[in-house]
Amino acid sequence: MPAIRRLPEALVNRIAAGEVVERPAAALKELVENAIDAGATTIAVRLAGGGLEAIEVEDDGCGMTADEAALALERHATSKLPESLIGAEGRIEEVVTLGFRGEALPSIASVARLTLESRAQAAGEGWRRVVDHGALIGEGPAAIPGGTRVRVEALFAHVPARRKFLRSERAEYAACLDVVRRLAMARPEVGFTLEHDGRRVLAVQPGEELAARVARIVARELAADGVAIEAERGALRLTGVAGLPTFNRGVADHQFLFVNRRPVKDRLLVGAVRGAYAEMLARDRHAVVALFLELPPQEVDVNVHPAKTEVRFRDPALVRGFLIGALRHALDGAAQRTAQAPAAAAMGVWQVEPVTPPPPPALASLFAREHSVPSTRVRETGTPWRGAEAEVLDPPSARAEMAEETAAAADYPLGVARGQVAETYIIAEAADGLVIVDQHAAHERLVLERLRAAGAGETAASQALLLPEVVELDEPACDRIEAAAPQLAALGLALERFGPTALLVRAVPAALARSDVGALVRDIADDLAAHGEALLLGERLDHVLATMACHGSVRAGRALSVQEMNALLREMERTPRSGQCNHGRPTWVKLAHGDIERLFGRR
Repeated sequence: MPAIRRLPEALVNRIAAGEVVERPAAALKELVENAIDAGATTIAVRLAGGGLEAIEVEDDGCGMTADEAALALERHATSKLPESLIGAEGRIEEVVTLGFRGEALPSIASVARLTLESRAQAAGEGWRRVVDHGALIGEGPAAIPGGTRVRVEALFAHVPARRKFLRSERAEYAACLDVVRRLAMARPEVGFTLEHDGRRVLAVQPGEELAARVARIVARELAADGVAIEAERGALRLTGVAGLPTFNRGVADHQFLFVNRRPVKDRLLVGAVRGAYAEMLARDRHAVVALFLELPPQEVDVNVHPAKTEVRFRDPALVRGFLIGALRHALDGAAQRTAQAPAAAAMGVWQVEPVTPPPPPALASLFAREHSVPSTRVRETGTPWRGAEAEVLDPPSARAEMAEETAAAADYPLGVARGQVAETYIIAEAADGLVIVDQHAAHERLVLERLRAAGAGETAASQALLLPEVVELDEPACDRIEAAAPQLAALGLALERFGPTALLVRAVPAALARSDVGALVRDIADDLAAHGEALLLGERLDHVLATMACHGSVRAGRALSVQEMNALLREMERTPRSGQCNHGRPTWVKLAHGDIERLFGRR
């Protein structure tokens, strides 16, 4: 058996780096968290090549002396663990800083060239140390204002196995941007700037209100389409902003969760958000939220993961119930602007035993008057009742027109249209029962199959816009769509880059000529974010086509003529997979004659 021996210090640091520094965004996260823990009020981040070439973080925090700067580059040296917590008990669960392990700087320095410059606020001059992949290559005085500046270059240059598994420059930049955005939301009292390749992409001022900071970073529309969260239960406190159910996204990349002001990605919290919106969102849509949970440090373990992105709660059921209750209470206050819960009165009608509900007020007055007048049904004014029903009866909630079909209902599997309910559901009579069709879900599938058929050729038909439309997105989303522009053009969607954070749409597929162009492009960006890297080109196009079909379909709430309804039914009969929409929901259901008879107690 080989002898047991200690590993070299350089190898130990590289092993630690594998846990803490897996990509440029992870190194950036550690540096920015150090700046926050140092009491900085402004933090400037500069990136080159998406963070692959260089990362620089400068702050105006407390700074370090020359001796402290040397100690900061040693393993397990930290200023974030107070003397009172280092005793025999080691109560590290009471630490309130963003980090305390003291591994970030030496780990980064072991796999990159790191330049550390710092000056304590009370010191006369600063000090500079340069470490190249674990070896100290220079140190001396530095001209720097009070605070600290750390520059990381050539990350993983001597670790080719790690560097070759990094993603593209755009993908790594998007991850770095996400890190800065999350930390900026967590600390509204701190000002942040982010520059990429010399161009400023983010700037927020210190001392902003939480809601204003969140809306500025996440989406400007959230200020009008969100509700403030403010709830407490015992030692738990929840604040933040929750988007209305109608303000949703195609992927969950706009859910920002924080525990004790620490950005986390926790399954329990994500599940609580999904549970709170369960009855108000479609299965393929995701809420937009920024939630800040505060609880005693003893009730949460933040040291589960080396990068501290995961947490573990002492009482997870309490936390989940608190979040769901607080979110639902806040959303109930804005229920008139969002989706409504299922009507219990409507569901109560479908019972096994027959019931006799009381007549509505208008109908009750009609019955009362009918018994009080002579059998000739003449009103008190002497006018016959026929033609005067509108004076006492409520307007109908559904409508029907005379069907103009020349063939009988038996000639068609989905029957002949007889009317429309709530401007959403088509009622058709088939030979063996009653067919109810969800017009939006059905047409969504039909549009998808049309787009697929059109895309099978060289180029799909497109409709040029009279005035090109500008759609604003964040920079990573614009990058993803720009990269997919040739494939989108083949589908009939012609667009081009219009600055760092905008796209110019010049044409849309002919089948989507009346769609909301801005919403369409935003949802396509979400699809590419969720599936663009992992799926093949054909699969990515399928997701994009499904998004386009949703925007080009007949919406619920649109009145259709009988001819339009029948045309929809006939096309459904000719279209494959028309029994379900693009999201797996049924497009039509049938009540057989026997089912209808049982509803009325005939069987």
